[in-house]
Amino acid sequence: MIPTLETERLLMRGWRDDDFDAFAAVYADEARARHIGGVCSREDAWRRMAAILGHWEMRGYGFWALESKASGRFVGWTGLWNPEGHPQPELGWALVAGAEGQGFACEAATRARAYAYVGLGWTTLVSLIALANHASIRVAERLGARLESTIPYRGDACGIFRHPPASAFRLVDPTPAEIAAAEKGSSCL
Repeated sequence: MIPTLETERLLMRGWRDDDFDAFAAVYADEARARHIGGVCSREDAWRRMAAILGHWEMRGYGFWALESKASGRFVGWTGLWNPEGHPQPELGWALVAGAEGQGFACEAATRARAYAYVGLGWTTLVSLIALANHASIRVAERLGARLESTIPYRGDACGIFRHPPASAFRLVDPTPAEIAAAEKGSSCL
């Protein structure tokens, strides 16, 4: 049910049982989990992973597991999120320890945004980011998103970063080679 997408360096795929240890490690690390729901036990991390899978079933879209083509390693997740109570459909991302600073979030988010605009027919998209999450703000800005407003969300001051509209892009699903070529000219880290 979860479509497999590719970028130059990543396989964006459905979730597997062997992704769980790395996923749970993200939620065990205060620095990593602070802006994505907070630290939780392995049991609660399992429920969060199950919620991601359930989101695909209920909404028809969600977060993809990210796998490095070079290493075969699970490096994080990126995708489209709109659970009950969320302000708007969102483009989000999270990386495991050691995967940051390599451009994976930007590369996968660019592909997920193309899927939202082309595959789902969306015309706009936001990223909801805690104002203290400077790394995610930099990714959003590299993707062309701009701070539109701020709201309180889960006890944080969060920015709603609006991505450029679908009309700002060529409305065909880009190939991995096209994404790679576009990213070579970007400042996405």
